[in-house]
Amino acid sequence: MNNGRCAFAIMSGLTFLLAAIAPATAQKKSETPRPQYEFEKIVIPGLTADEPVRKQVSVELASEYLEKGALAWSKTRKCVTCHTNGTYMTMRPALTPQLGKPSADIRKFFVETLASLKTVDHKKMQTGTRPAQAIYIAAGLAEWDAHVTGKLSPETDDALRFAFGLQQESGTWASLDCWPPFESSAYQEATVAAMGSATAPGWLKSLNDDALKTRIEKMKTYLRTTKPPHDYARVLLLWTATRMPDLIDAKQKQELIATIWKHQRKDGGWSIRTFVKPTEWGRGNRAEKLKAEPEFANPSSDGHQTGLAVLVLRDAGVPANDARIQKAVSWLKANQRESGRWYTRSLNTDRYHFVAYSGTIYPLVALAKCNALPAE
Repeated sequence: MNNGRCAFAIMSGLTFLLAAIAPATAQKKSETPRPQYEFEKIVIPGLTADEPVRKQVSVELASEYLEKGALAWSKTRKCVTCHTNGTYMTMRPALTPQLGKPSADIRKFFVETLASLKTVDHKKMQTGTRPAQAIYIAAGLAEWDAHVTGKLSPETDDALRFAFGLQQESGTWASLDCWPPFESSAYQEATVAAMGSATAPGWLKSLNDDALKTRIEKMKTYLRTTKPPHDYARVLLLWTATRMPDLIDAKQKQELIATIWKHQRKDGGWSIRTFVKPTEWGRGNRAEKLKAEPEFANPSSDGHQTGLAVLVLRDAGVPANDARIQKAVSWLKANQRESGRWYTRSLNTDRYHFVAYSGTIYPLVALAKCNALPAE
C-alpha cells in the first residue's frame, strides 16, 4: 500500500499539503466549503457551523452519511484512517441491531489493507500512520466479529497478532502525535489496541502464545502506570476499562466518571475543547489555532464529545435515566444538522472537519445505548 496517500501523514499532492498546514481560519459564511468526501457520484458537502439543525433526529440521514463517507474515503485515499473508515469499523458494527449489517466492502478493504501492510518492511511499519492503521484494522475487525458474526475470524486473529508485533518495548505503539484527537498520542493508540484485543470474541482466553501474552501484559502495564496526558485520555481509559476491567480499581473508576461529569456544559452537552489544553494535544502544534478560535474562552458543546461522553458513561454503568444523561440526550436530539451530521469543529484545520464523522456516529451509538434512537 502507498502509505503516503493517507491524509494527515505524508500528504498526497501539494494542494492537500497546503490545506493541511496552512494557518486555520474560520470558514466565511460567504464561501462555499469544499466537499467533505467525494468519490464518483458520492459528494458530501462541506460542513459549516451555521448549518441549520433538524427538528427531529433522522437516523436515515446520519446512516447514509456514515456509509458514503467511509466508502468515499476508502476509495479515494486508499488507506485506513482513524477519523473516518477506522471509526466506521470500530463503531458501526455496534449499531447492527438498529441499522443492519455494516458494509462488507469496508471490511474487505480492511482485510486487503492488512495484507498490503504485511508486505512493508518491519522498520518502516513503525513510522507514519502505519502503526495506527494496523491497530484500527485489528480493532475494527474485532468489532465486526463481536457484533456481526459473534465468533472470532481468522482475519481478526491475524490482524491482532500483526498489530501486537509492532508494539514498542514501552508497551504502546509509535504515534505521529500531531493530529488530534485520534492521531495525537501513543496513549490513545494503546487504548484502541486494548479494546480491540478485549472485544475480539474469545481471543484473549484462547491465546497459547507466551510471547504474545507478554506483549498484552506490557500494554496493560503501560495503561495502568502511565499518567493519562489529559482529561480526554482519561475518558479513553475509562472506556477501555469497560472492556478490560482489571486496568483500574473501583476508586479510579469513580474518579474517571467524575472527570467526565465536571466537563458537562449547562446545555447538557460536552465540548472536546474543555478536556485538553491547547498545548497538551500531542506536541502542542495545534495550540496557536485553538487559542485563536472565537469561542476559545467558552467553547460550544459538540457532537463528538457529547456522544463519546454519553456512550462511555453508559458503558461504565451510569443508568440511562440519570438526569444528567437525559439532559445530554436532549442536547443530542436538538442538535443534529439538516445534513444528518452533528457539528464538531476540527482541532486541526477549518476545511474538512473530519472529526464530525466520529461526531456523528458517537451520538448515534450514545442514543442507542439510551434507548433513544427514533424509529423511522
